[in-house]
Amino acid sequence: MNVLKKNPDWWRGAVIYQIYPRSYQDSNGDGIGDLLGIVRRLPHVASLGADAIWISPFFTSPMRDFGYDVSDYCDVDPMFGSLADFDQVVATAHALGLKVMIDLVLSHTSDQHPWFAASRASRDNPKSDWYVWADPKPDGTPPNNWLSIFGGPAWHWDSRREQYYLHNFLVSQPDLNFHNPEVQQELLGVAQFWLERGVDGFRLDTINFYMHDEALRDNPPLAPEDRNDSTAPKVNPYNHQNHVYDKNHPKNVEFLRKLRTLMNNYNAAAVGEIGDSHRGLEILGEYTSGEDKMQMSYAFELLSGHAPLSAEYIASVFEKVETVAPEGWACWAYSNHDVERHISRWDLSPAAARVYATLMMCLRGSVCLYQGEELGLPEAEIAYEDLQDPYGKEFWPEFKGRDGCRTPMVWEKDAAYGGFSQARPWLPVPSVHHYLAADVAEHDPGALLHHYRRAIHFRKQHSALRAGAMTEVEATDGLLKFIRSDAQETILCYFNLSDHPINVTVPAGHWVTIGGELGSITPMPDHTLHLGPWQPSILILDGGRDG
Repeated sequence: MNVLKKNPDWWRGAVIYQIYPRSYQDSNGDGIGDLLGIVRRLPHVASLGADAIWISPFFTSPMRDFGYDVSDYCDVDPMFGSLADFDQVVATAHALGLKVMIDLVLSHTSDQHPWFAASRASRDNPKSDWYVWADPKPDGTPPNNWLSIFGGPAWHWDSRREQYYLHNFLVSQPDLNFHNPEVQQELLGVAQFWLERGVDGFRLDTINFYMHDEALRDNPPLAPEDRNDSTAPKVNPYNHQNHVYDKNHPKNVEFLRKLRTLMNNYNAAAVGEIGDSHRGLEILGEYTSGEDKMQMSYAFELLSGHAPLSAEYIASVFEKVETVAPEGWACWAYSNHDVERHISRWDLSPAAARVYATLMMCLRGSVCLYQGEELGLPEAEIAYEDLQDPYGKEFWPEFKGRDGCRTPMVWEKDAAYGGFSQARPWLPVPSVHHYLAADVAEHDPGALLHHYRRAIHFRKQHSALRAGAMTEVEATDGLLKFIRSDAQETILCYFNLSDHPINVTVPAGHWVTIGGELGSITPMPDHTLHLGPWQPSILILDGGRDG
């Protein structure tokens, strides 16, 4: 066990930097990022002030879903290196003061996993019910109407068993049967393997998909006006159902308790990804309340939508959190490996990009940043012939898939392929990204990179921002206002999330401006605050710490 892990609450308010290993840094010249490439670039992450890294899957895999289809949970795919390389990642990260979280994909495996090979061999072998199998209806059709997120039915016929198996994602990603205690125990063993290897926690992929309705009841339909595209693209018929039976099973919490008990032995923490368009925040409350389940859940409310986040929308999100998840803990993000980069999604100006970064560091919850976000990378345009993502190929051209946010990091403006690799990368590097490379940003005092560093440092200097309460959340005409507070300090936050100036009257009290390095402005002597477009004002009640 790692004796350095002393603070069990290190995760609360932490800033977690997501690394997509295929695209971070190539160390061996094959055009694909790897673990030793991560080792080389960890000083960049540490320089941001991040608390932890989250590494997307690097396990042995046929890579049909780029590592989210695991064929061996306890080894590294040769594409990424070796277990010794992973140990070097952990050692280097810890030496730099960074925790290490890895992406565990427990809801399903690859169809190349030995467990599935055994399970599909017959109906009476020791692993026959390790996956979700079902007989067809009398007419030979699938047992119910469940749909796959990647398109089409969630059931695939297997001629060996003459049964259907469940796959919520690709056909090559059969779902494990969490109703089988042996499956749960095996997966807990997987988690322990990596905890013993020194990891500090997990990002749990599709955490609400672990269990299914054993009666295999049909999902009810959704009326067109109730459909939501935050889980699947608009063109996907997956959005036509209310997914009450294929995920979000009440017994899922029982497994999460077992996992939390194991993690407590290592002071480890987990953030669970909840994929649900209608009950996401409610499930967040169920999965993270109390001290016996997951510490955090990955919230999608700030990850979806093509209009910039309005003050009114953010206020409504936190009002709902207070209603359905008052004891829960969210992990917020604007971008990740599955969605269009937020700089492009919201068509942000430089000023807007800065104020949203500052806002993120002032919200209650933990934070996930996605590689390249700190450079202001826009979404890449990927030609169909360069497309790798099976999701994009299925729904092209209305939905172009996830490759546009997965292109390689750009480290050096004048180097081939942006300094990512000496060989042609697995995805092209857009020419526009070269001008936003890390070496360019380092020498530009006005670059977004330095703003992220300042914003993260500001958050870490104030205990109320890391873990305090968030109250008096209000929004009017583009102005977002809230208070963050704990026993040590009270901080009043104003954010003008609009293109027009706003005048505000600051409440009575001796408020002192902080965050000037982030563009925070000072009220006039008469307590009037003149906020320009995309401008914040962050004030601390006199007597609190001034960071």
